[in-house]
Amino acid sequence: MNLPTPLIAGRLLRRYKRFLADIELADGRIVTAHTPNTGSMQQCAIAGYEVLLSTSDNPARKLPFTLELIRVNGHWVDTNTHRANRVVEEALRGGTLPDLAGYRVTPESPFGASRIDFLLENDQERVLVEVKNVTLCCRSTVACFPDAVTTRGQKHLRELMDAVAQGYRSVILFLVQRGEAQSFTPADAIDPEYGRLLRLAVAAGVEPLACQTRVTPEQTSIIRLLPVEL
Repeated sequence: MNLPTPLIAGRLLRRYKRFLADIELADGRIVTAHTPNTGSMQQCAIAGYEVLLSTSDNPARKLPFTLELIRVNGHWVDTNTHRANRVVEEALRGGTLPDLAGYRVTPESPFGASRIDFLLENDQERVLVEVKNVTLCCRSTVACFPDAVTTRGQKHLRELMDAVAQGYRSVILFLVQRGEAQSFTPADAIDPEYGRLLRLAVAAGVEPLACQTRVTPEQTSIIRLLPVEL
C-alpha cells in the first residue's frame, strides 16, 4: 500500500484529546495534526520521536496535517489505523497471503451486530476476517494487542466464534506494525478479558494470524507471518 506523498518530517511534541498531536517541523513551525488512531499508542506517542505527516489541500478539513508514521526503536511504525484494512485488502486481492488466497473479497460485511472487516468467498466456503492493527510490544521482540481495553474487540471475537458455529471459517488477523517483532501474543496485562476470549475463540476454531509489515516512508506492506503465542 503506497503512502501519501510527499510526507513531511517532524518531531512529536505531544498527543492529546486522542485525535490531536502537536508536531514541530524541521523549519521550527509547530502544527497540529489529526491522529487517526483510537488506541493509547503507548510506546509510539512519545515526545521527541520522529514522525512523518501527510498534508491535504481540502478546504473542508479543519486540520490539513495527518500523523502517518512514527519512528520507534529505529523502525517506522504505521499508526494510521484507517490504512490497516487497505493494506490487508491489497494482500488479499493480490494473493500474497497463501492461507487466504483465491477468494472473492467483500469489505465491511455485516454479521451479527457488527460489520466484520472482510468476507471471503469461493465455491466451497465463506471466510470472515477481522483485522486488528498492532503497534505495541509487550516484550522486546513480542508484539501484542490491544494497547487499551477494547470491548469492541471482545465483541468481534464473540461474533467470530458465532460464525464458526454457523459454518463459516473465521480468522482474526493481527497486522503487526513493529519491525523488531518476532512473534505475537495477547496483551493480557492490559486487557485480560481479550486474552481470555482470544484463547477461547482459537479453541472454538477461530484461526489467529499475525502478519508483519514492512513500513517505509513510501509504503506499508505485509512481508511475513509471525508465530502466535497463546
